[in-house]
Amino acid sequence: MLNTTNPNSYEYHTKHLQVNILGGMKTNKLESLRITMSIQKPESYNVLRHSLDLYNDNQVEKFTRKIAERLEIGTSVTRRTLQDLTKELENYRFLLLEKEASANAPYRKELSAREIKEAETFLRSKDLLKKTNKLIGQSGVIGEENNRQTMFLIFTSRKTNNPLHCISLGSSGTGKTHLQSKVAELIPEEDKVEITVLSANAFYYFNRTELQHKLILIEDLDGAESVLYPLRELQSKKRITKTVVHKDSKGTTKTIHLTVEGPVSVAGCTTQESIYEDNSNRSFLLYIDESEIQDKK
Repeated sequence: MLNTTNPNSYEYHTKHLQVNILGGMKTNKLESLRITMSIQKPESYNVLRHSLDLYNDNQVEKFTRKIAERLEIGTSVTRRTLQDLTKELENYRFLLLEKEASANAPYRKELSAREIKEAETFLRSKDLLKKTNKLIGQSGVIGEENNRQTMFLIFTSRKTNNPLHCISLGSSGTGKTHLQSKVAELIPEEDKVEITVLSANAFYYFNRTELQHKLILIEDLDGAESVLYPLRELQSKKRITKTVVHKDSKGTTKTIHLTVEGPVSVAGCTTQESIYEDNSNRSFLLYIDESEIQDKK
């Protein structure tokens, strides 16, 4: 029975041999099963350490004879132990892959029938915008009544086929980033992507629909210049595509197209409106209230 309690040292003990898998195993290459192991007889100090690919029959056969010779044990027992160990490791690797896939699966909150009914009732209420703005204030967004409501409506537009975008403008230290982050807290975590640092190429390696109908938040546009072009393309064309050269498992070079689908809603903060004119043309510009009245709030 394979013991995986310690992820850095699996244990596999039988009546005749004790095996430790040092460093665990990789899950990203299913065509091989390369491990480093130590093997010994029970209650023996004679330990044999070796690295090999359990899917390489020649390596396994040589190692079988080496174990039999070094530990003075029959080759049939050794061969059976390695075969059973291989099967155990295969099963455990598939289990790890299933857990990884489950952990990376997008989370979607399912609303109960009661929650849906309450939401529909609220959406049909009179003075919906006033009530919504009041609730935004109660959530902790102080002041900025017009900007916070406009920003929230822009954020909710991410679900439409033509989402809106916004750029918050103001002097340094006036609270534009704070306003954006507080309003963004009202959006479900699974529906937003927050960017502090991201290379331009990284955008093309999201899964095809991973950004679809997402809210993309950029804390500081000044530090995200490299991603502004792909963002503009997502805003305008609702998709971005990049052609790259890729080698397959046989070493054959092929040209592949990396496509990421939108639409997305984009929000960012900056002190310099003129520098981001191309992005500003696609966005609502929200000027932060720098008055003393707002400061007192």
